[in-house]
Amino acid sequence: MSDLKERIYEAGKDLQLINFATITEDGRPWVRYVVGKADKDLVFRFCTNKDTKKVREIRKNPNVHISMGAENLETAKNWLQVAGTAEVSVDKAERDAFWFDELKNYFSGPDDPGYCIVIVRPSRIEFGTMGSMTPEVWEGK
Repeated sequence: MSDLKERIYEAGKDLQLINFATITEDGRPWVRYVVGKADKDLVFRFCTNKDTKKVREIRKNPNVHISMGAENLETAKNWLQVAGTAEVSVDKAERDAFWFDELKNYFSGPDDPGYCIVIVRPSRIEFGTMGSMTPEVWEGK
């Protein structure tokens, strides 16, 4: 794993609050908070209800954007800007792998019929560092 890819993974590997943007039906960007994380391949995942507006927007236009890592100015060291394409998965293995107990506040369990996973495959990731005006760039295949 390259040094940049490793640093991106370290910044995104833990569950955290993510700003997730889609394009609405009238062509405007819409950002909302989700809780998600990245895997070693820099694929990002979070869960949602399959009947949400974001799922409908992904199905119409899978081009999405993620911002994460900068919770506040006092603790921010680096952050990620991720452009990619999203897909919605109801695959049992995906649902089981992402499940954590706090989701019981929203779903009955990983087999809940409304529970789905959003998978974001990045085409470009900017790794920003406090004190630098120029981010480092990772580009997907």
